[in-house]
Amino acid sequence: MTKLVNRVVFWIIVGLIMLYLLFPFYWAVNSSLKNENQLMMTPTTFIPRDPVTKEFSPTLDNYRAVFQSDQFIRGLRNSAIVAGATTLLSLAIGSFAAFALGKLRFRGKSSALYIVLSMTMFPQVTILPGLYAVITGLGLTAIPGMILSYLIFTLPFTVWVLTSFFRELPIELMQAAQVDGATPFQAFRLILLPLTAPALVTAGLLAFIAAWNEYLFALTFTAIEPASRTVPVAIALFPALVARQEPFGEIMAAAVVVTIPIVVLVLIFQRRIIAGLTAGAIKG
Repeated sequence: MTKLVNRVVFWIIVGLIMLYLLFPFYWAVNSSLKNENQLMMTPTTFIPRDPVTKEFSPTLDNYRAVFQSDQFIRGLRNSAIVAGATTLLSLAIGSFAAFALGKLRFRGKSSALYIVLSMTMFPQVTILPGLYAVITGLGLTAIPGMILSYLIFTLPFTVWVLTSFFRELPIELMQAAQVDGATPFQAFRLILLPLTAPALVTAGLLAFIAAWNEYLFALTFTAIEPASRTVPVAIALFPALVARQEPFGEIMAAAVVVTIPIVVLVLIFQRRIIAGLTAGAIKG
């Protein structure tokens, strides 16, 4: 009886957590399928309904407006460039750093690892003014400036995740490669790096999500370069193409469109993500 009660309580808690996490996305989808009159209905409805007949009446006008917006399409392209470049640089630089921190011996290794992790403790707004001055002083345009800036918060996490994975790889693999005449770089590139695929997927996907969703740096760096705006900024400044007031339905439609690629990537790589996040948790 006690086990049954515990199981019921457990699944109730799980259900409440899932409802709490999924409800915002459901509400975005629900709002994106409503026209302006339906959005203004009081009390609000949990499904799109006609204000007069009260029948189920969804509309795709908001999605049509989103895909007809040059600003939104340009934002998607800019976000793909910035997030993709940030992810590749994070993995390239982070894998070298993680290999050194996880497999090589040198003085101050532990201190270096904690210093890298401490870089994530600073709020973005505290480093933004100085960073903007540096980027401006170097004469960089908005997109390269965002890519370099995003490395500040994607690279430390990438290094930390990959270091834990490299540390758990048997040192005998590297030693055997060196016995066969491989250099440390060849052992890293040909032997150890392919074995870190789960951690690479985890770190890469989380870096991509962080760069894809970032708003504060993007808003600042693109203030004088509207053509370089990423999709979060484009959504926040979305023009009213269908609605006569605040384009809430169009903003929700754009948010759904932007979220779908991330959901698809997580579903595709979910097993590797779990393997990467649990790397180093169990020794055996």
